[in-house]
Amino acid sequence: MYTVPTREFERRLSLLYRVMDEKRLDAAYIVNPTNIAYFIGFYYLQTERPAAVVVRRNGDIYFFGPLLERDHVLSQTKLVSRVYTYRDYPGEVHPIRLFADWLRELHLDSSAIGYDSTPGYVSYWGGYKGPSLTELLPSAKFVSISDDIYSMRLVKSDVEIELLRESAKWANLAHSLLQDYTAPDMYDYEISLRASLDASIMMKKALGPGYKPLRSEYPAYAGFRGGQVGEHGAYPHSISVERPIKIGDVLVTGATADVGGYMAELERNLFVGKPSNDVIKYHEIALKLQDAALSVLRPGVKASDVDRAVIKTAKELGVIEHLLHHSGHGLGA
Repeated sequence: MYTVPTREFERRLSLLYRVMDEKRLDAAYIVNPTNIAYFIGFYYLQTERPAAVVVRRNGDIYFFGPLLERDHVLSQTKLVSRVYTYRDYPGEVHPIRLFADWLRELHLDSSAIGYDSTPGYVSYWGGYKGPSLTELLPSAKFVSISDDIYSMRLVKSDVEIELLRESAKWANLAHSLLQDYTAPDMYDYEISLRASLDASIMMKKALGPGYKPLRSEYPAYAGFRGGQVGEHGAYPHSISVERPIKIGDVLVTGATADVGGYMAELERNLFVGKPSNDVIKYHEIALKLQDAALSVLRPGVKASDVDRAVIKTAKELGVIEHLLHHSGHGLGA
């Protein structure tokens, strides 16, 4: 079963308890959805409705959040000691005021509490506003542990590495189908939908009835990086392209797969027909920049050192003006 086992969550929580010991904290207040999933395995769609997980130093874990998440919490994780819910936001009593009441009930209103993002709530989608727990619990001491948690997530365990490797296998399948289905006069989205659907069906059948995606609506995905087709391939983070694919296009593609909430990333360029001399020239330069990065990349080396090596080589090759951002993507968080 490709899931995060209980022992892995226990390992992560032990690291959190160590931070709490070092900083003399009585509890941790976690609102970042990625951090919540990291520590207790609960995945949810963040909205304007406040939600948080409180981890107590004695091992008790509480969920504070909207009633609509109660069944999700109880079905996804066995680590939560108690679930506190409110019906909706903003409600007659603001949810953060209820959070303060619940912390008083837990006798944490005069305690030292670590927080990851805010001692309140931040909505990814917007539409939220409300007080901070620092206002409502003036006797409590709130301490940021954001960097500590990020450092934990930065180093992948053997469990995480295995999940990422499995994700990479299915991402490779999705991309292979994308390559097979790509043809002139087709739109990028129709190719992407077909490859993603077929790869997802194969993945689901292979991994069995116990498998489900945790971070996406489908198991596997392959596409064209937001419409990076032809001339749009030069626009990082392009949104869409208005025309079908044609002979001579360079296609910037990406693929991934959701395995236990972990998603490896695969990016490749495809050529429709025979590439021009200019395309060959610049891709050979790109390979030299990649080699420059790989020659430096090793355990203990800073990402900035890798980027400096690429920038140095780009200057030597006379293409520095074409570098629009830093070198590569990381999976450390």
